[in-house]
Amino acid sequence: MRLTEDEKYMRQAIRLAKKAASLKEVPIGCVIVHEGRVIGRGYNRRTIDKNVLAHAELAAIRKACRAVGDWRLEDCTMYVTLEPCPMCAGAIVQARIPKVYIGCMNPKAGCAGSVLDLFHQDGFNHRVETEIGLCGGECSQLLKDFFKELREEGKRKREKG
Repeated sequence: MRLTEDEKYMRQAIRLAKKAASLKEVPIGCVIVHEGRVIGRGYNRRTIDKNVLAHAELAAIRKACRAVGDWRLEDCTMYVTLEPCPMCAGAIVQARIPKVYIGCMNPKAGCAGSVLDLFHQDGFNHRVETEIGLCGGECSQLLKDFFKELREEGKRKREKG
């Protein structure tokens, strides 16, 4: 079965999420596409960088802005494996990204419809179109496997005590 263009880009985001997981980071990956070309990539690096701002979306936005030479990403599309948090959702709105594909939702911190919906907030001068569930099973499984391993590792450490 052939992948759609959107699936190809989400698969790239999933590869980045797997890179984060291999570094013991929460597996979140993101790519930003402009005119059929990936111009921004990012994966979660909070622990490695010891920086709360080191989210996949922010890294990808920073690189995409550099690539287009502007803070506005009005002709871009974002693909992210997990629903953005409030900080990242705000940055997406501020960057004027028109469409975001989200792999899976985040019921504890998501701000594209789960906890809040900053993408469709009255009063903001920009709305973000979303498509939820692209490669959702794989995105969700990555997170489940990561947190299961984290719990098992914690249990092993406690047992060694």
